[in-house]
Amino acid sequence: MGGLGMTLAACSNAPAASPTAGTEATTGTATGPTAVQSQAPAQSSSLPAVEWRMGTSWPVALDTIFGGVTQMTDRIAELSNGMFKITPFPAGELFPGTEVIQNVSQGAVEIGHSALYYYMGLNPAFAIGTTLPFGLTAQQHNSWLYYGGGNEAMDKVGVDFNITMFPAGNTAAQMGGWFRKEINTVADMNGLKMRIPGLGGKVMERLGVVTQTIAAGEIFQSLSTGAIDAAEWVGPYDDEKLGLPDAAQYYYSPGWWEPGPALHTIVNSDAFNTLPKEYQTYMRLASLELNLSMMARYDALNNDALERILSGGKVEWKVYSDEIMVAAQKAAFEIYAETSAATPIFKEIFDQWILFRKKVQKWHHVNELPFNNFVKNYPV
Repeated sequence: MGGLGMTLAACSNAPAASPTAGTEATTGTATGPTAVQSQAPAQSSSLPAVEWRMGTSWPVALDTIFGGVTQMTDRIAELSNGMFKITPFPAGELFPGTEVIQNVSQGAVEIGHSALYYYMGLNPAFAIGTTLPFGLTAQQHNSWLYYGGGNEAMDKVGVDFNITMFPAGNTAAQMGGWFRKEINTVADMNGLKMRIPGLGGKVMERLGVVTQTIAAGEIFQSLSTGAIDAAEWVGPYDDEKLGLPDAAQYYYSPGWWEPGPALHTIVNSDAFNTLPKEYQTYMRLASLELNLSMMARYDALNNDALERILSGGKVEWKVYSDEIMVAAQKAAFEIYAETSAATPIFKEIFDQWILFRKKVQKWHHVNELPFNNFVKNYPV
């Protein structure tokens, strides 16, 4: 995921939930959805007019992500009766899309929207806030963030950067990328040139892949001309927008490096603390609504896009072999052990995260996995 330089118009059609008049924001340290309560829109006579700029990591063409951000800022304006206005800017318009935290931290803009794992170079622990290879599904990740200590853990990381963060979107499980040739074994990966950033890229490197970071607008040309052999982006709906079905024949799943990547609203803490409590609550509420609606929209769009891609007869859907998956998982957890040894805050959060992972996966294996297996094996 990630990328810059696309120019199509964007909008989000996901409906926003109506506020509940008369309820109050819960105070304290709770970070679950129940800690954010809807309340009546602000009265313009009693609350100040505030205008902020938001820098994002997204091109306008990503109508589910950038469009979702626009939905969120519109929602904040609605709740405040137009008194709190936030203008979102696409990646590259104010600064590069992978420099949101730096600019929010320094106060160049008051607020941003991005994926925390873009900032592993600032602190490796940021990656856990987005997703880890072979980590949590979107549903499980939300459970960890809201009720497993995840939001508190990210707040601890954010203190050093003067930022406050709220989960605000998730693409759900992503696809495993586009390949110009079929891959079945780890040996097939050796020397492969692939566009894949982040921790997923580091894992691929351990399998012999030569990784590259290429902006979204350049993926199609690089892949179709053979400058690279493979590329990952997001999933069928967004990949179709880039024209990737015309660039490579083999479309793999699952995207084991991004099983449930979260996106975040990132706010300068000094600026956030100067806001009226009502505006702080509206921001939490709008972020929560986007966190729910974005994943739902992707689930509604991706299957239709995949069917369009496969119906053309030029693309074959493939599943990574167990050999590749086992090797990738082994490499991923070796990286986590090395990073834990080198970075105490990563170890602290990862140790807590891995315990939660074991519990939530155990529960899902008891209940959801048998159900999903049944409906897959016995379709009506």
